[in-house]
Amino acid sequence: MMPPQKGTFLKQLPSFLQPGDTVGVLAPASRLDYEEVLPGLRVLREQWQLQVQEGTTLRLAHHQFAGTDEERFQDLQAMLDDPSIKAILAARGGYGCSRLLDRLDFTEFRKNPKWVVGFSDLTALMAHLHGMGFASLHASMVKLFTKAGGELALESLRKMLFGEQVAYEVSTHPFNRLGSAEAELVGGNLCLLAHLVGSASDLDTAGKVLFLEDVGEYYYNLDRMLIQLQRAGKLRYLAGLVVGQFTEMRDNRDPTFGQDAYEIIQQHVSAYSYPVCYNFPVGHVADNRALGVGMPVQLKVGESNVTLSFPLPQST
Repeated sequence: MMPPQKGTFLKQLPSFLQPGDTVGVLAPASRLDYEEVLPGLRVLREQWQLQVQEGTTLRLAHHQFAGTDEERFQDLQAMLDDPSIKAILAARGGYGCSRLLDRLDFTEFRKNPKWVVGFSDLTALMAHLHGMGFASLHASMVKLFTKAGGELALESLRKMLFGEQVAYEVSTHPFNRLGSAEAELVGGNLCLLAHLVGSASDLDTAGKVLFLEDVGEYYYNLDRMLIQLQRAGKLRYLAGLVVGQFTEMRDNRDPTFGQDAYEIIQQHVSAYSYPVCYNFPVGHVADNRALGVGMPVQLKVGESNVTLSFPLPQST
């Protein structure tokens, strides 16, 4: 069986930010305490010299959500439509983005593409954008901007948004598989990627470097989600794999599942030959480095270190 044709790099990106630009901050999924986002808003305004338009959802609550589906939809749709907003940053994730996807109208967004920034539940929105040909940034959310240990993550996001060169070097891991790849980068939260399989937001991984992360899952469920990706052909034709942080994992008491997160992943990709990097700083951790979903990336998994770099592209 021949592999699908490799995906091509996105030809255009949203414009990089400049001091004085306007960005929107909203909560498209779970609710939050408005006070929690204030330090991050100060970073945007005082350190990055950006104008900030605060979404109504930063102060709304409906059960576990940051407002009703209608309120969250209206907040996000208004920011997608507004040509003066150059980037949309999520204040937090949680759960709720996938409830909005099929209602969103991207007509105005296509005319004036902008960066969408977030991770975790935002994976659903970013995968949807990728399917339409738009890049986004998997990166720290505003609520987490000043979290201890997140200084490098925050700086990496600033560099990506303002169009500066970004390259990462990480230590080796015993499970790494050596090799190199130059391809488009895709990925995000494993739970969300499995959830999107078969939907209009399903992520095309063929010929691409895939990155994965997750939090709070049972090991057996992690195995089940990887089987879902495996059976859907999402792991077979990769150019490379970057395995991020799998934090707060849980196990059955008796009997246990018998494998930890990295052992489970290693088993599911053991039949392939593409390079694999483990323990990359991305996920539900303070040091959550910014990654450009849909952007070309160079991955080199060597014996002494691993490098992941983004050649500086030209934005629109």
